[in-house]
Amino acid sequence: MFQMLVNSEGGLTTAGYVTCIVVGVILFLLGSVFARKGTQNVNDNGSKAKKGIGIAVGTNQLVFCAIAIALAVVTSYLKIFSLPWGGSVTLCSMLFIVLVANWYGVQTGILVGLTYGILQFIQEPYVLSFFQVCCDYILAFAALGVAGFFAKSSNGLLKGYIAAVLARGAFHALGGYLYWMSYMPENFPQALKSVYPIVYNYSYLLAEGVLTVLVISIPAVKKALAQIKRIATA
Repeated sequence: MFQMLVNSEGGLTTAGYVTCIVVGVILFLLGSVFARKGTQNVNDNGSKAKKGIGIAVGTNQLVFCAIAIALAVVTSYLKIFSLPWGGSVTLCSMLFIVLVANWYGVQTGILVGLTYGILQFIQEPYVLSFFQVCCDYILAFAALGVAGFFAKSSNGLLKGYIAAVLARGAFHALGGYLYWMSYMPENFPQALKSVYPIVYNYSYLLAEGVLTVLVISIPAVKKALAQIKRIATA
């Protein structure tokens, strides 16, 4: 079954692309369902809001989730700089998935992250094994959803973003130890060979993380994001 989805060069076959697209659509729709349930209105008697209102809220969330994924994909192509051992710093691409988790909670954040991970896989697929794909794409990007755990805390977006970056890096590093050690570049310091996956992955993730934290800490940006959250969760 797996061989039907992957060609001999480690890329996807036509069946592989179709499967990824179908799975991505399903996950995105599941994310919208969780988002709608998570913020469904409750009236004074504790009963659920009317069906029409619930659908309207769900549609609003679906639109914002779709926009967030689209912005994450676009900004992932906007590389600010690349590091000498590999990895690129993008224009805050992880932030948009973290925002969804901050707005709609962990479940929606994870599912939207999964969808984004599948899209990343479709764009630049490379397959060594099924679990390698899980580490590098599925679990790593789904981990951005952990930002939702901090949504209700003080400075929740900032705390959630930092946690999301660290969580994503952990899965990339795990995949690195299991599958990518033999791909270590010759110019990498041999004294750090044992921590190559950690250094490689966290070097570009933390660089982008610092840049993003600086951006979202700007008062005008912070105010704008708060306003967008109010609209997204209305």
